[in-house]
Amino acid sequence: MTTTTEMLQEILENLKNLGSIEACAIASRDGLLMSSDMPEGIMGETFAAMSATMLGAAETAASELNKGLPSRVIVESKSGKLICMGAGPKALLVAMTEHDTGLGLILLELDKAVASIKEII
Repeated sequence: MTTTTEMLQEILENLKNLGSIEACAIASRDGLLMSSDMPEGIMGETFAAMSATMLGAAETAASELNKGLPSRVIVESKSGKLICMGAGPKALLVAMTEHDTGLGLILLELDKAVASIKEII
């Protein structure tokens, strides 16, 4: 029987196989790392905690404006794009892409991954 951890890790491995995702993680809404696929030297725990803080702040701001919950937060820089998405009431998914990556296919695959995470957690 496959464990929850193994199922989450498989979701991340499938995302990394897209080729444009450099780092990805699944975390609890309070920022505790559940599973990650990160390059050497990246602190997965810090990545998860700060991503949860960022998504939580965006959700609070949108709620205060009566605009509903955001489906995702995207941060763009010269070296990459950070995408953070809620994955149900208990989890979030965060991914870092290369700077020149088009987001169409990535967002589609992240949406599929979020749906899978919601079924597991």
